Amino acid sequence: MTDENHLLEEMLQEDANLTDKQKKILVAATEMFAEKGFAATSTNEIAKKAGVAEGTIFRHYKTKKDLLLSIVTPMMVKMLGPVIIKDLNKVLDKDFEYFEDFVWAMIKNRQEFLDKNLKVVQIFLQEIPFHHELREQFIEHIGKKVVSRIIQIVEHYQAKGQIVKLPATTVIRLTASTIMGYFAAKYIIDPKWNDDEEIDQMIHFLKKGLIPDE
Repeated sequence: MTDENHLLEEMLQEDANLTDKQKKILVAATEMFAEKGFAATSTNEIAKKAGVAEGTIFRHYKTKKDLLLSIVTPMMVKMLGPVIIKDLNKVLDKDFEYFEDFVWAMIKNRQEFLDKNLKVVQIFLQEIPFHHELREQFIEHIGKKVVSRIIQIVEHYQAKGQIVKLPATTVIRLTASTIMGYFAAKYIIDPKWNDDEEIDQMIHFLKKGLIPDE
């Protein structure tokens, strides 16, 4: 188990019904789905990586998609959702004087989470456009709760005159897409940059774009 699979490790430890072979299958599938994507990964490859027969996979999981959902669903319901909410609350519950300080804290908070759980997050981000079950789970267990809190925070900074009076959801979308671009570059392209300098430049860009009109 790598440092990028903390949530998977917790899930395997908590589920007493999993056999040793199932645990090996789940670990192997997680690593291969993250590396190659769901569609490009065969059950035969997973079986070889796990050190089991391919038939063993199908004794426990009817299809490859069942295997994918057996990794993502319990993490979303029991762990990923609560962990994200709990971690985010460390930032959301603080009263930062300036919007840029809030954004900085959010970026650092999410970066720490990604460093610990990159494999599972990679799978989720890669596959959510193609599996409606994952989209529904994300909206139900994370999306609704997080967005409603952040809308309140955006409106708070708008009332203080720090953010342009656009719809709060538009501010969230513009900010989130910029931050997601940063994380995509950091964890997929892996540029050799100074994180703090890059975050400073990104926040400066957001601040300029969201500043109220004179």
